[in-house]
Amino acid sequence: MDPQTLKTLLGSGLLSFPLTDFDQNGDFNENGYRQRLEWLIPYGATALFAAGGTGEFFSLDGREYPAIIGAAVDTCQGKVPIIAGAGGATRFAIDCAQAAEKAGADGILLLPPYLTETSQAGLAAHIEQVCKSVRIGVIVYNRANSLPHPDTLEGLAQRCPNLIGFKDGVGNIEKMSAIYMRLGERLAYLGGLPTAEVYAAAYKALGTPVYSSAVFNFIPRTAMEFYKAVETDDMAIQHKLLKEFFHPYLEIRNRVPGYAVSIVKAGAALVGHSAGPVRPPLSDLDARENEQLKELIDRVGPQ
Repeated sequence: MDPQTLKTLLGSGLLSFPLTDFDQNGDFNENGYRQRLEWLIPYGATALFAAGGTGEFFSLDGREYPAIIGAAVDTCQGKVPIIAGAGGATRFAIDCAQAAEKAGADGILLLPPYLTETSQAGLAAHIEQVCKSVRIGVIVYNRANSLPHPDTLEGLAQRCPNLIGFKDGVGNIEKMSAIYMRLGERLAYLGGLPTAEVYAAAYKALGTPVYSSAVFNFIPRTAMEFYKAVETDDMAIQHKLLKEFFHPYLEIRNRVPGYAVSIVKAGAALVGHSAGPVRPPLSDLDARENEQLKELIDRVGPQ
């Protein structure tokens, strides 16, 4: 898919990050991963982010990454576009981006570099080098130490035609407004805060109606129901689901750092689509938390 076609596609619809399946030894479980994608495809996500944050990109090595992206592309070919996560050190991010392009991914979600602080000039060079290493579209994830200022992003947009999107995982409304006012329709804007449903109505008002749903991994029907309520400004359904599911869900998720991923894997296991344990340094939910999550899933009903 050429970058502009992908940008247009990202203008509407629900996005999601499929979990990456691991076996009990912590190794990539390709068969389970393919089955997961086949289960999720019919629910109608606009695009899926393979090996993204919920897919534990930060725990993958360079040998298994191409297999994960290849399996996603092969399983979803002609059904739903695949955007591949890429990140870490600049040269590693480039290796991932090029491997994803070779595997047939439709675009790249550029996750933050790790550990080190960055200047705006250094961050711009990092993003530009990744963009120029591939022909497919690149979406910058505004999160952690990857926080481009509006003028930095504007310069990158001028130099990198395949930079097509900005995904926000911070929630700085002033900055989001400034970027949108500066760049307008040049980029696609995606909501990417953890448990994005809680922020969806506010982001729609900012001109960012599209977001990625982690809970799509285990309550896909409900995730689509909520997205359609946002799309049609149905506040009754939004408030009902926020009260009955999402806010109690946040109470569990916020107990331990890293539970934003762990709770999604727990949910998938509870609905019969286990993706195995999380890899260290993340930790799994305990038995009591699993039972509390099961009660919430039972509230929203069969999927």
